[in-house]
Amino acid sequence: MIPILASSSATRAKLLANAGILFDVRPAGIDERAAERPLRDAGAPPEDLAMALALAKAQMVSERFPGDLVIGADQTLDLEGELLTKPEDMDAARRQLLRLAGRTHRLHAAVACARNGEIVWSHSETAILTMRNFGPAFVGRYLAAVGRPALESVGAYQIEGMGIQLFSRIEGDFFAILGLPLLPLLDFLRSEGLLDS
Repeated sequence: MIPILASSSATRAKLLANAGILFDVRPAGIDERAAERPLRDAGAPPEDLAMALALAKAQMVSERFPGDLVIGADQTLDLEGELLTKPEDMDAARRQLLRLAGRTHRLHAAVACARNGEIVWSHSETAILTMRNFGPAFVGRYLAAVGRPALESVGAYQIEGMGIQLFSRIEGDFFAILGLPLLPLLDFLRSEGLLDS
């Protein structure tokens, strides 16, 4: 039996595949903004939203595939307590990057595993990232170079590519920054007998 990834994220799928994990992909297909709205309205911090969405994705998909282990994951960007979400278009990406320029933000990455609709494991990590000062001209050139993939991440960047040029300092786990705390997940999969120990 192989685990199921409850995500349409190409980055998360690539991380698992590169780690030598066989898995199926069955995206949860939830409306993340609608799912997080009650928590946001209640004043939940961004790290709690990441975990709530990871739990919801894992639980929802595991109910459709009884007996299978389902991996759900999510990530939130916290700019001094304000939650920023994936930009909807290139203009939103430009505005967001200019807001982040010269400032420090936190990425909260959460992963959860469920079986038969029940959560069996979860983990979260936070990375602290500081962007260097840059202006509109640089952002325009950056977005023109990376194109639509800028819209696929919560911060409009991928540090594994040209996005690294936006930063002056990064503290935290590389895999968590990419959206999946991989090392703790691998430990859990080994404990479940899904990976060689």
